[in-house]
Amino acid sequence: MSFLHFLIRFQPTDSADEPESLLYAGRAVARRLLLISTSTVFGTRYLEHAFSELREVLEGVRRVLFIPHALKDHAGYLAKARAAFEEIGFGLESLHEAKDPRRSVVEAEAIFCGGGNTFRLLNSLYTMDVLPLLRKRVAEGMPYTGASAGSNLACPTIRTTNDMPIVEPPSLAGLGLVSFQINPHYLDPLPGSTHMGETRETRIREFHEENDVPVVGLREGAILRVEGESVELRGRAGARIFRRGAEPVEATPVASIEALVG
Repeated sequence: MSFLHFLIRFQPTDSADEPESLLYAGRAVARRLLLISTSTVFGTRYLEHAFSELREVLEGVRRVLFIPHALKDHAGYLAKARAAFEEIGFGLESLHEAKDPRRSVVEAEAIFCGGGNTFRLLNSLYTMDVLPLLRKRVAEGMPYTGASAGSNLACPTIRTTNDMPIVEPPSLAGLGLVSFQINPHYLDPLPGSTHMGETRETRIREFHEENDVPVVGLREGAILRVEGESVELRGRAGARIFRRGAEPVEATPVASIEALVG
């Protein structure tokens, strides 16, 4: 399914579990997204492995609006993220400090949505009533970047997160910026392991017993760069792509994967 067809399919409905469309006045959007599996790769500092990709996607941006709501300590999270973004030349403002969150989204040059608990993140954004505005701004070309929970949020729903539902958002519908699901921090079974519980692959296969949306299992260090209809796997690790009724497909960076997730 092309992204344009996805947009048409997900026109606003009465269902609380479907994202609103990103199609405005008959125009297809020009997406500019960077979806990161994890904010920290072993042996590196916060976001360091994604610095070059962030610089490219955010070219021309002066200040980024940070969404820290996946963690409880917003101030501490902001300090950590601000140090990383200032190191690569970008100012960082935080949505939790905004007197008017909706206006902050409208005026933002770009977004970075941090990782943490995806249920808490989504619930907070529903409470602030900023999800439709975020979709609209991305449809207008505003860059959206996210890590872990921030990448989950970009999907049609958050059903493929690894997180516990510590809060209950009004819906599981995400931003719907892409037409596929992401499973961040994807782990392969360890050879010789005596663990008898479900593997990540088992859980994704269970998802496909009830859903037909492709799932990209992003390993630590993997990054998705989305520009318009193009979806490219980048970073320092690969991905395992799951589709209902088909065997998983391995992808290694750099690779165009839109044909596998469309």
